Amino acid sequence: MSQDLIRETACVVVDKLRSGDVSPLELLDVVEKRVKEVDGKVNALPTLCFDRARTHAKAMMQKPAGARGLLAGLPVPIKDLTDVAGVLNTQGSPIFKDNIPAKSDLMVENLEANGAVVYAKSNTPEFGAGANTFNEVFGATLNPWDTSKSAAGSSGGAAVALATGMAWLAQGSDMGGSLRSPAAFCGVVGMRPSIGRVAHTPKSGIDRNLGVVGPMARNVEDLALLLDAMSGDYADDPLSLPAPMTSFLSAAQSGKKPKRIAYSPNLGITPVDPEVKAITQKAAERFAEAGAIVEEAHPDWREAHECFHVLRAFDFAITKANLLRTKRDLLKPEVIWNIEEGLKLTVDQLARAEAQRVGMTARAIEFFKTYDLLLTPTTIVPPFPIEHRYVAECAGKRFENYVEWLGIVYAITLACCPSLSLPCGFTASGLPVGVQVVGAPRADAQVIAGAKVLEDILGLRGQTPIDPRGKK
Repeated sequence: MSQDLIRETACVVVDKLRSGDVSPLELLDVVEKRVKEVDGKVNALPTLCFDRARTHAKAMMQKPAGARGLLAGLPVPIKDLTDVAGVLNTQGSPIFKDNIPAKSDLMVENLEANGAVVYAKSNTPEFGAGANTFNEVFGATLNPWDTSKSAAGSSGGAAVALATGMAWLAQGSDMGGSLRSPAAFCGVVGMRPSIGRVAHTPKSGIDRNLGVVGPMARNVEDLALLLDAMSGDYADDPLSLPAPMTSFLSAAQSGKKPKRIAYSPNLGITPVDPEVKAITQKAAERFAEAGAIVEEAHPDWREAHECFHVLRAFDFAITKANLLRTKRDLLKPEVIWNIEEGLKLTVDQLARAEAQRVGMTARAIEFFKTYDLLLTPTTIVPPFPIEHRYVAECAGKRFENYVEWLGIVYAITLACCPSLSLPCGFTASGLPVGVQVVGAPRADAQVIAGAKVLEDILGLRGQTPIDPRGKK
């Protein structure tokens, strides 16, 4: 089977699966060969499960091609924070370096029922903490555009697998930009969907919704296809939303153009690298070619840093406090800090943060009565050296902690808005830059449709997959 298949879009490959031009087993052969050729240079997929994948594929092939789900047998990697039955799930932590769950997460079960074939786990920082994908179990994942640079995180392994042709689609998760930031750094598309859009197995709390599960792909249509395959309401996740009447892929293909666009270089809360600002602003202004009015504006989200710090710390406290008590010596310093910050919180601080989030969301809803979409840089800097654990400063401002540089994405998280990172250009040194496309709460289809319009205008689709490149 030709290795040219790795360069095809997911939509094209799924069509080939449905027509019988290619089988799930043949695709696994193609992707396994590509992983052997490439992954040693970037370390994106440290855990492989091709035997399990082939068993699943053979069972699927007993069904008629039209009864194999939306993905029809397409191989998909799962982030190493999510349980896949019988497959190592380390969460990037030495504590779980031998952890093999007996049961898959609800999201994985649904994806497999919808035609996905799981063949690998993608690398992530410890517990997904920090937007640089490295851990003590598997090491660092390298940016294929320049292997001396970070792939961001925490879905860094997923983004790199896509960018290098080791995946057509990939699953990830996002609390403070973990789908969006690596997509921007790696020149692919990553989306944080609305809360409840993708059902998953609740852990540690039913209403934990800072983090959501979502899709990554090399273009907007492929991403929409995966979101369709991930969507739906299930009793095992009481907060899950029904799938929309019209598919997200149809939204991507609708050609529906936004009428009024807001662009903000910084949301009024963060510094931004001048080159990143210039590239993203130029991209946003090109919406005028689709007849849209483009203005500089953003909601008032000035409390984003305080609010996110408190709510994120609380999440770490309720999920990881016992590990701090029993396995402290195996936790990285940033995780220890986050848990300890959570354990110090008072009820008054939590009440204030929740009220701040309510206010931010209300202002977002009001803002999107005027604007169809809000565009910002996805990240405030281009890909940074891999040896830097995080971004410590930008444009002369030093950050107070290891997550503050992510304010431009976590403000969107707090306001309950769906958002997507779209490749929009390259720095002078040839590194990818992403623009963040944001919509009103639950306006996932509008975000996807608008992103596809801009993708067509920018003409950057097809820049990936690439072979890994050394330091420029």
